[in-house]
Amino acid sequence: MSDVEKNKALTREFVGAIGSGDANFIADSYADDGQLFTMGKTMISGTYDKPTIRQFAGSVLESFPEGLSYTIHHMTAEDDRVAVEATGEGTHVSGKYYTNHYHFLFVWRDGKLLQLKEYMDTETVTDVICGGQRPES
Repeated sequence: MSDVEKNKALTREFVGAIGSGDANFIADSYADDGQLFTMGKTMISGTYDKPTIRQFAGSVLESFPEGLSYTIHHMTAEDDRVAVEATGEGTHVSGKYYTNHYHFLFVWRDGKLLQLKEYMDTETVTDVICGGQRPES
């Protein structure tokens, strides 16, 4: 299996872990110097290192007690990068149904996640995950 195919397989496994709420698997997938970039200006936007990812992933995923269902629509890979277009759906603890469309850019190094850039509809994140709260300007 080529490195590109391995990275695609790792990406599928990682997206599956998000859907099942496996915060430990998610955090353990990152390289020690790995980072998550959640784009936008929401209460959960920002840049996170591995120790913060371990805390952050659990708290966000716990807000979906039945998990999230992710559908990968397209995946493109080259060298160490895998780009994914996906839809995530699930019922939030507030009772609101969450549907969001994502573009993820994964950068892998030696089987570990070096960078994940997450782009999504930030208004949906604000309305459902953040309960309408916005960061101060």
